[in-house]
Amino acid sequence: QVQLVESGGGLVQAGGSLRLSCAASGRTFSSYAMGWFRQAPGKEREIVAGIVWRGSNTYYADSVKGRFTISRDAAKNTVYLQMNSLKFEDTAVYYCAAVGSAVDYYLHNYNVWGQGTQVTVSS
Repeated sequence: QVQLVESGGGLVQAGGSLRLSCAASGRTFSSYAMGWFRQAPGKEREIVAGIVWRGSNTYYADSVKGRFTISRDAAKNTVYLQMNSLKFEDTAVYYCAAVGSAVDYYLHNYNVWGQGTQVTVSS
């Protein structure tokens, strides 16, 4: 099993930036890709971005394209989410997730989750 630990959340003013980190441990070799999801109060969880461990494929939700960047450091088993030009509507709990196959990656069907980190953007 893969274990995921997020860090880097916090309070930021609109227009500001934050970088989230997700450290993976355990059976990381079984993971095909990593992703970031978020869940705002009263809303369903939604995918924000995804990245494969091998190769260059990435995915971004339309709402964050051009503002957020997902990246990885395979040597550190760590995935990052750089968030720029933050908006009030980006406020949510952000979750790191892992997925074990290409099919599930493209279906956004992640099955391993971190505990979440709060991101609050003040307007």
